[in-house]
Amino acid sequence: MDPKNWTLPLGGGRLEERGSKMVTRRKFSPEFKAKVVLELIKGERGLMQASRDYGIKDTVLSRWKQEFLERAPKLFCSEGSGERKQMQTRIADLERMVGRLTLELDIAKKVFSISGSTKRNNGNW
Repeated sequence: MDPKNWTLPLGGGRLEERGSKMVTRRKFSPEFKAKVVLELIKGERGLMQASRDYGIKDTVLSRWKQEFLERAPKLFCSEGSGERKQMQTRIADLERMVGRLTLELDIAKKVFSISGSTKRNNGNW
């Protein structure tokens, strides 16, 4: 492997070998993506400028921006939103189950401690 054939992508991506059959995809941190998208939204950089500066295709940057804008309203969902309400119901159900199982375990321990001191006739508990 010749070091001249290696490229270092901007923005924290992985090294890739040019001309190899298996090229690993570059992975960018959520923080980096947010930084780039905010630059685009604020107008600090245009789409093509950011594409050149970071070495990322403009279609990828457009997708990041679109995904960011689609998910942004979910940050401000009210307490009564459907998904959150389902999660709260599930948590309440699980807490009830834990309480019931704890009670059953305590009863079983008491029964065992009362009857556990004597063995059956063949030596089994």
